[in-house]
This record gives sequence, C-alpha cells and structure tokens, in this order.
Amino acid sequence: MEVASKKPLADVLKWVKFSGIAWQGDGFYYSRYDAPAAGKEMSAANDFHRVYYHKVGTPPEQDELVYEDKANPRRFHRVSTTEDERFAILYVSDQSKGKKGNALFFRDAKGGDKTWKPLVAEITDDDYGVVDNVGDKFLVQTNRNAPNQKVVLVDPKSAEEKSWKEVIPEKPEPLEGAGTAGGKLFATYLRDVATRAYVYDMKGKLENEIVLPGLGAAGGFGGNHDDKSIFYTFTSFTYPPSVYSYDIATRKSTFFRAPEIPGFSASEFETRQVFYKSKDGTRVPMFITHKKGLKLDGTNPTLLYGYGGFNATTSPSFSALRLALLEQGVVYASANMRGGGEYGEKWHEAGTRLKKQNVFDDFIAAAEYLVREKYTSPQRLAIHGVSNGGLLVGAVANQRPDLFKVVIQQAGVMDMLRFSKFTAGPFWIPDYGSPENEAEFKALRAYSPVHNIREGAKYPATLITTADHDDRVVPAHSFKYAAALQRAQAGDNPVLIRIDTKSGHGASSTTKAIEQAADIYSFIFYNLGVTPKY
Repeated sequence: MEVASKKPLADVLKWVKFSGIAWQGDGFYYSRYDAPAAGKEMSAANDFHRVYYHKVGTPPEQDELVYEDKANPRRFHRVSTTEDERFAILYVSDQSKGKKGNALFFRDAKGGDKTWKPLVAEITDDDYGVVDNVGDKFLVQTNRNAPNQKVVLVDPKSAEEKSWKEVIPEKPEPLEGAGTAGGKLFATYLRDVATRAYVYDMKGKLENEIVLPGLGAAGGFGGNHDDKSIFYTFTSFTYPPSVYSYDIATRKSTFFRAPEIPGFSASEFETRQVFYKSKDGTRVPMFITHKKGLKLDGTNPTLLYGYGGFNATTSPSFSALRLALLEQGVVYASANMRGGGEYGEKWHEAGTRLKKQNVFDDFIAAAEYLVREKYTSPQRLAIHGVSNGGLLVGAVANQRPDLFKVVIQQAGVMDMLRFSKFTAGPFWIPDYGSPENEAEFKALRAYSPVHNIREGAKYPATLITTADHDDRVVPAHSFKYAAALQRAQAGDNPVLIRIDTKSGHGASSTTKAIEQAADIYSFIFYNLGVTPKY
C-alpha cells in the first residue's frame, strides 16, 4: 500500500512463511517456500526456505533469489537490514537438528556486495541478533556465555569471539530487547515478568531509566539515527495498549494515544502478582485479575491460562475480548511457568526435553494455589491453553482430572510421538526433544496427551478447537485427542471439538475471532454454572 494515498498496489507475494520484511531502497527482502506440489507430503511443504528481494511494482516472478541452501532443506533463512540500509543481515537456523541458536552473516548491500560473509559461521544453541551497525561494526545481542543475554560490539574485520567488545554486560534480569535511536542505545529487561526500560550511550554507559506507567509490558524502543524522540507502547491486564512519546533530550515520556473502549473503566478491576511454590519448591509468578471487591470464599468462577514453552514470555497483556469474562465476575489468572522466557534461558531450559514435566507441575501448583487461597474451587475452575499451551492443558487434565471442571484446548500439540512428522513439527525438537531419541521418547510418552488418556476415567468438560488450514499444528492432533477422549470419558461432562474452516493456527479474521471467543466463553459459562448478567 502507498501510505500517502492509501492506494493498494498490485504487488502480490505468495507462499511467504516464517518471514520478515526488510526494506532496502525501492524494495524489500522476504522469505518463502516454493508453491506446494500436488500430492506432496505435508512435512515436505516446509523444505527449502529461500530469501528473495522484491522490487516494488515488478512481477514476483522477477524477484531476485538472495539466498538458498540446497544441502539443508529444513533450515530457516531470514534477512534484516540496518537502519541506514547499508548492511543486509542473514540469519540461518536449523531447529530440526535440535539446535536452538543461529548463524549470522552480512553483506554490504549498498556497496553492491553479493557475497555473504560470516559474523558467526556455525549454528549452535546460541542466539545472535544484530541491533544496529556503528559505522563498519555491529552491535549484537546474544546469549553466548550469557543466559540472560548481553550486547557486544563485533568488528567484522576480526569477528573472532575474543575480539568482541562487551557493551552491555549480562545482568541478573533477562534482557528482552535492545534498539537504537537518536544516538542512544535502549534496552528493556524483565523483572518478575514486568518490563523495565533503560537508556545507554552508544558505548554502554547507563544514563537513565524510562519510568513506565506501572507493572506491565512495554516495547518499541528504537528508531532512526537522527530521531529526537521515539514512540513506545505500554500495556497490562487492565491497561489498554497505549502509545507514549519519549523525548531523548529531556528524558520525559508523554502520553500520545490509546484505543477507545466504550464502557470500560480500569478502576473497576485490579491485578495483583503472586508467587507460589511448585512441586519441587521452585518459586513461580502468577498474575490474577478480577473485579474489585472480590470475596475469597472459594466460589468464584476462574480461568487459569498458561503456555510454558519455547522461551516465550507470557507478559501482562490487555484483551478487549477478555473483558467479557471479567465483567461477568470471572477471575482471570495467568501463570508464568518454566519453559518460558520470564527469567532467561535457564528458566526456559528447566521446562524443556527431559524436564518438560516441570511445566505441568508448575501449572498444577498454580491451580492448587487458587483453590488453597479460596479464589475458587475445582468445580469452578477452568483452564485454557493454545498451541504449546494446548499440550499443557491436555497433559495436566490427564494427570489431575479432579482439579479442573473445564478444559479449553486450542490447536494443541497432542501426539508427542509423531509431532515431528508433520509441517513445522521438526522445528520443535529443541524444546520437546526427539521421539527418535530413546530417553526423550520415554519422557514424551510419559505425558503425551493422546497416549495418557485412561479408559473409564472421569474427565473435565473439554472443548477442543482447531481449523482446516492449520499448517503449524496440524488438525490431526486435535482429531485424535478428541476421539480418544470421547471414547474414554466415563463421566457426565461433555467433550466437544470445534473445527473452523478457512482458518489456520489462529482466527483468520476479526469475525472468526469473535465467533470463536463467543463459543469458548459460552462453554465456560455453561459448565461453570455462570449465568451472564447482561
């Protein structure tokens, strides 16, 4: 789209997946696969990820092939550009071989260089991301010998690790991200799942903290080299995503814009963060949001959400759809289990491969806390998970069916013995382990939701959702789980599956998102005995 006129252009690019958009000149870099051939296996549709350069206004058939690797079909390839568009940066990763990190290459794009030169030549478990260039050198964010991440300056003329200059050393809190603007270096950290933002000079000297509106999630700290101010966003469970302007010279933030939500008043709700102990004594954080004046009498309908995987942080976030629950008196709890990125790579690793059971123990302990502290009871408690979170709720429902009344499992990975056989499945091996490895097979078999359903057991009311075009977690996972659970269910609670059409690993339109939420909320209300007030 031409921004000034809002005129849609004729350019159409197809089969784009696992890609970013990196502008350079009058075009951009992007990544895609070949069009799938008829009868091609689903897993093969994710083979040979290539990078192209598209010049705006030209047919896609004329796009320039920038990078491919014919020897490694399952690798990911993505290109970004530095703010001055001088350098193109190539990221190469291969999770299908169990590696969590990436290799890093660059070329002087403005100088017409067509050769990719290595900054980090080999793929290991270490991550590397170019924040920006400083002249001919690169600021790189990495977890190399720093599980909580750090920022280093790399001179490509002597890119050996021993010559890297540490700009922002590793801290006790995990580094969320770094960016540059107006001659400054911005860095955000997580402290007990809440964002803290800081400003440094380009050599790494701390200048000041940016005071945020409260405990929540903030991002977007970056811009152009000549910017005098930047924009960032802040949000939390009761704070709609709001844009702030930060003046670099005065070090002051100014409210800029927020969405209008008719009838919503943040003063009617409250959020508190609690910490509870998991089975092995690990301290785990959880956010609890509800209407003010809540009585802790064990009768409140409660929805517990979790993810716990892939180094993803479940940050405080606002949802207009969620208001429909909160306004009906539902307590919303979000647990920050191991497997996520809340406390850095060590926290992540503690919930992966042979240690995946820690995630389920953390979630079960969260539910037990809510019951023990009289927020709710097992008969008034629903749990919700999506994708890897769907695996989570499926596993814990098998292990503790007595603890929950309702399970909402959306697009979950439910067959842990065959997940690597379909579409994106091989790329999850770094987190789950491989069914081809004997020890990891045993660990996967021990919790795989499909394989641990017990005939004749009484299970919670369960709603499973999937979609016909989900090529991330193929619908077969949900089909098999639904069939096995319906066959085994000996109790009176319903087990239903909702299959959307023309949709994928998430709702494909606003209308579909609302329709799906309405069905999920109706299922929760009915089975928790909630009569909507309006």
